[in-house]
Amino acid sequence: MKTKHHVEKLGECEFVPLNLFASFSHPFVSPTIQVQGFEIPPLGEVSLSALKTLAFSENSNLQQSASLFYLHISQYLNIQLPTEHLEIYYALLKTSDLDVQRISSLSLVTFLLKGNVPKEHVIQLDLLEPILELLESNDPMVQCNSCACIMILAVSDTNREAIASAGGVVPLLTLSKSYDPRVQQYAVGAIFNLTQSEWVQQFLCRQGAIPVLTLLLESSDSEVQYYSCAALSNMATNSQRHEVMLQTGDRFLLRILLSLLSSSVDKVSNQACVCLRNLVTSESVQTSLISMGILPHLLPLLDSNNAEIQQNSIVLLRMLSQHPANQDALVCHEVLQSVGKLLITRKTDPVIIGHAACFVKNLSYSKSIKRVVESPCVEGLLQALRGAEYLDEGALHCVTSCLGELVKHEEGSASILELMDELLLSCLMRLADQVEQTEPSFQAAVIIKHLIQHGEVVHLLKSHISKIQQYLMKYLTHQETRFQRLGISTLCLLQKDTEFSSAFIQSQLKKHLDQICQQTEEMQELLKMAVGNMDT
Repeated sequence: MKTKHHVEKLGECEFVPLNLFASFSHPFVSPTIQVQGFEIPPLGEVSLSALKTLAFSENSNLQQSASLFYLHISQYLNIQLPTEHLEIYYALLKTSDLDVQRISSLSLVTFLLKGNVPKEHVIQLDLLEPILELLESNDPMVQCNSCACIMILAVSDTNREAIASAGGVVPLLTLSKSYDPRVQQYAVGAIFNLTQSEWVQQFLCRQGAIPVLTLLLESSDSEVQYYSCAALSNMATNSQRHEVMLQTGDRFLLRILLSLLSSSVDKVSNQACVCLRNLVTSESVQTSLISMGILPHLLPLLDSNNAEIQQNSIVLLRMLSQHPANQDALVCHEVLQSVGKLLITRKTDPVIIGHAACFVKNLSYSKSIKRVVESPCVEGLLQALRGAEYLDEGALHCVTSCLGELVKHEEGSASILELMDELLLSCLMRLADQVEQTEPSFQAAVIIKHLIQHGEVVHLLKSHISKIQQYLMKYLTHQETRFQRLGISTLCLLQKDTEFSSAFIQSQLKKHLDQICQQTEEMQELLKMAVGNMDT
C-alpha cells in the first residue's frame, strides 16, 4: 500500500514497454510516450519524496518507474530541474538494473541538451563518478548515453579538467574504437571537446591519444573523421607536439589529411585544412606537402561555396608560399587563376583578401614575377582596394604592401597602370591621408610615388592637387623619418611638373620645407661644433 501511494503521487501515466529502449536508433531521440489523462505533478516536496523512495528502493521495478518519470518530463520541461532532483540521479545511475541505467542516462542527456540542468551542477553533485562508471558498461546504449553526457559536460573549461582528473580519458579512448557507430561518434566527440583544454591535451598525449586519433581519420564514418581531425587540430596548435604527431609511419598523418581535403563532407575537408594549417609551421612540412602533391586537393577548396573553407584553404596556401623553395611550384597558371578569382569574388571578406594578398606578395619575390603580374591577381587586389571600407587595417596593410611590392617591378607597374583610373587614385590618396592607420597609409603613399613616375598618372592627379598637398604635409610633419623621407621624395618627383611646382611654391609645404632646411643647417653647425670639441 505504501509503494502504491508513492506511485500514485506521480500521476496516472502509460509508458512504452521497457524493451522498446533497445531499439533506439539515436541516443538523443527518446521513444514516443502515449499520455492518457496524465498531468505532470508539480516538482515539489510531494513528488520529490515519492521519487526518492522509488529511486533509492532495492526494487528495480520501482526504480524504473522513477527513471521513466524523468524521461517523460525531460521532453516537456521548460524550466530548470531543481537541484534536489539531481541528487536522485545518483541512485538511478548507480543502479545495477540495465533498463534503469539506459533510461536515466538518456533523460540526463536530454536535460543537459535542453539546458534544464546546468553542467556545473552535475559535477558539483558528484554525478560525474557514476557517469564515468557507465562508460565501463557492456551495453552500447548505456555507453552511448554516458559518452554523450561527457561530450556535453566537456564544453565547460572547468569540467574538462574534472573529467580528466576523475579518469575519464582512458575509457573514452577505449570506446573511440568501439564497433558501435553511435558509441564511437560520441566518444570521439567527447575527446574533441576535452582537447580544447591545453592541460587535458597533455594528459591525452601521455595516454597515447595521438596514434588512436590518427587511425580514426580512416574511419568510414564522417562524424568520427570530423571529431578526430578536430581533436588533432587542437593538439597541433602546440608546435612542440608536431614531431610526435608526424613521426608515425613516414608522415602517415599528412597523407591521410591530404586525402581528407577531398572529402565530400564540407566539415571534414575544412577540418583537415585547419589541421594542416596548424601543422605547417616548419619549412620541412611546407616542402613535404608540396612534394606530396597537395595542390590538386587544395585548389578545389578555393572555389568552394563555403566561405569558411575558402578562408582556411587560402591561409594554408599562404603559409605554404612562405618557403622560397615552394614558390616556383606555386607560380603556376592554375594556382594564380584560382587565387585571382577568389580575390575578385570575395573582395569584401577581410580574412580572404588579407591572406590572398600576402600569398601574392610572397610570390612577387620569385623569379617568375611576370606570371604573377599577368594573372587576375592584380585585378583582384585593385578591386579590393576600391572596396577598402569593407576591409580592416590588417587586410588593407596586406593589400597595399603587396601592390607596393609589385609596382616596384617594371612588369608589375605596367599591369597596375593598365587598370589604374581616377577612382583608384582617389582611394590611394584617401588611404595615404589616413596616417592613423600607419602601415596602409605608408604603403599607399609608396604606390603613389612609383606611379607618378608615369605621365598619365600625373595628369590624373592634377585635379587632386589640394588632397596631395594635404597628405604630403602630414608626412613632412610625421614623427617617423620614413614618412618624412617618402613625403620629400614624392614632392621632388611631382615638382618636375610645372603645374605642381607652381602650386607647391604658393603652399604651406614650401614654408615648412624652408623651416626644415633652416633647422637642418642649425643642426649641422651644432654637430660640427660638438665634433670639433671632441677632436680638440
